[in-house]
Amino acid sequence: MRKGFTTGSCAAAASKAAAYMLLSGKEKSAIEIETPAGVMFEAQIVDIQKNESYVSCAVIKDGGDDPDVTTGSHIVSKVSIVEDSFEKDMRSPLKVVIDGGIGVGRVTKPGLDQKVGNAAINHVPREMILKEVTEVCSFFDFNGILKVEISVPEGEELAKRTFNPRLGIEGGISILGTTGIVEPMSTKAILDTIRVELNQKKALGQTTAIVSPGNFGQQFMKDTFGYDLDMSVKCSNFIGETIDMVCEMGFEKMVLTGHIGKLIKVAGGIMNTHSHEADCRMEILACCAILANAEADIAKKILGCTNTEEALHIVEEAGMLKETMDIVLEKVLFYLNFRAQGKIQIECVIYSGDYGILAKSSGAKDLLM
Repeated sequence: MRKGFTTGSCAAAASKAAAYMLLSGKEKSAIEIETPAGVMFEAQIVDIQKNESYVSCAVIKDGGDDPDVTTGSHIVSKVSIVEDSFEKDMRSPLKVVIDGGIGVGRVTKPGLDQKVGNAAINHVPREMILKEVTEVCSFFDFNGILKVEISVPEGEELAKRTFNPRLGIEGGISILGTTGIVEPMSTKAILDTIRVELNQKKALGQTTAIVSPGNFGQQFMKDTFGYDLDMSVKCSNFIGETIDMVCEMGFEKMVLTGHIGKLIKVAGGIMNTHSHEADCRMEILACCAILANAEADIAKKILGCTNTEEALHIVEEAGMLKETMDIVLEKVLFYLNFRAQGKIQIECVIYSGDYGILAKSSGAKDLLM
């Protein structure tokens, strides 16, 4: 299936082109950037507007074969020179100010990638924009300050079809991406890929299937246990189907390693963790905290959180993080084993970005070492 490019890649490409046109005075109809994944992105530049103080242009988002609501939207970058005494000081380093305009959401609740008040342009897209614009400035020996404003004319309407309003991001979509590449999310394609990878591991003699929902889980295994990433399988959101395949192929054991944001859903018996399927993260975590003897006010605070990392801080401050996570792990293991129907031994490791390992079953470490 055809891959696409993230809104972050589009924003970086448009910003590079706008900066180039502003500082050179020449028009640019196409521009190339390198994504964090190392893949080159050649973007076509449209909607060019120029005057003495700024240049604005756009890249049309192409999500490839992924059913991405932002595909076809115009990711616009307006680059202007900031008239400030700072730019006259040639000894000072270059500064690039990045902000959001129309159709780019603004963060109103804590616990997200950006602080409250910031435009919802995540840190990797910001780094991409900074890198591309800085390179253009260096090429033209420009030592002043540039302001980059990212906007999406269709963004406010598109945001209604996302989780942004629920997360506390108001006024538009988010500018996202960690690799710069959009991987197609066809269900059949993903399940076929999981099956192929599991078959390969079995053919190589592995008796234990090491599974993680995503790249972060795989990297966590490497950083924490020194585990060879080539031996693990990424199951995306399809935890239930992956267990079925593992049992069918005759593996003896399985270890599931994942972030609390995904695995908390499994504690409620949810075997497809995609947000379009179900999102009871705070409800399940609040119930587990109550079972660990949390007071009602703690549960209410958890229910008001936008993500699990934020909720974990509340549980930790209440002094019952370990007790709560032990209950979460117990429930996760129950539903994993219920799906497997006793055909394999299943172990599990749950972690978070802020706290590291939150809970692990008794045999998990031995299978990962």
